Amino acid sequence: MLNYIFLIGGMALIIFSANWLVEGASGIAKKFGISDLVIGLTIVAFGTSAPELTVNIFSALQGSTDIAIGNVLGSNIANIFLILGISALIYPLSIQRNTTWKEIPLSLLAAVVLGVLANDQLIDRSTTGSEVSRIDGIVLLCFFLIFLVYTFEIARSQKEVIDETIKPTPFWKGFLLVVVGLFGLYFGGQYLVEGAINIAREFGMSERLIGLTIIAIGTSLPELATSVVAAFKKKADIAIGNVVGSNIFNIFFILGITAVVKPLPFVPAANFDIMATIAASLLLFLTTFTLGRKSVDRIEGGFFVLIYIGYIVYSLAMGSSPA
Repeated sequence: MLNYIFLIGGMALIIFSANWLVEGASGIAKKFGISDLVIGLTIVAFGTSAPELTVNIFSALQGSTDIAIGNVLGSNIANIFLILGISALIYPLSIQRNTTWKEIPLSLLAAVVLGVLANDQLIDRSTTGSEVSRIDGIVLLCFFLIFLVYTFEIARSQKEVIDETIKPTPFWKGFLLVVVGLFGLYFGGQYLVEGAINIAREFGMSERLIGLTIIAIGTSLPELATSVVAAFKKKADIAIGNVVGSNIFNIFFILGITAVVKPLPFVPAANFDIMATIAASLLLFLTTFTLGRKSVDRIEGGFFVLIYIGYIVYSLAMGSSPA
């Protein structure tokens, strides 16, 4: 019972702590005259990915690298098939030209690059094992820097919209929220990873499977909330951009940082999840050309959700014993 309390409580603590961290840091930044654009591209972007980053770092430090890789891949698959699927069921999501030809292919490239870097043994038979090494992590971070420069250039070329939800905060209050948020992320990450590892052992499940399912969905809750609210408000750009940006961020930044902290041994079974991640980006790209509309409509959204359910069922059936 205690393990489930750790799992659910840790997940909740991470999500709330990420919100406190974003609120405090954004309020301080606004008080010092930093633009909404920069706040959104840095503090808010980091905050929505803080749950995945926290889980990954604690998993790597505790030697549960399967959770770290499974969390990122599972989150990316859930982002497209589950979150975009649900959002499209609420309101059809139109996709801009830039997103179709640049951001979605970049998320596809991220998955392909990870597949190449992780499969040392498959590519070079002389190696004794496969891993995402520290050098691989640096390569991923270099790709992330390119993506960050591209994002700032796109943002600079567009008229900045004032975000009324970001308000100046007294320094003491902002500082307190940041400190509480950081402590919450630390302890939430510890509890969640400890609970997940113990539950995996209790049921004879692989840590990879726990990372792909429970932890991946849990850490994707901020993206789910953002995209669903955006769909209800008929703001398709936010719903799509949130998911695609998060997928790029997860592989290039979060997995890059995790591998630099500690190299991640890679099990061949995870190649199925990499292929599923690649397939998700490819299908999202192809939906922009179906029926002559550059959008994800309700039929396609329902199809995405069904694919995700099938993926989870298959993963549970095939991964019920340790990898």
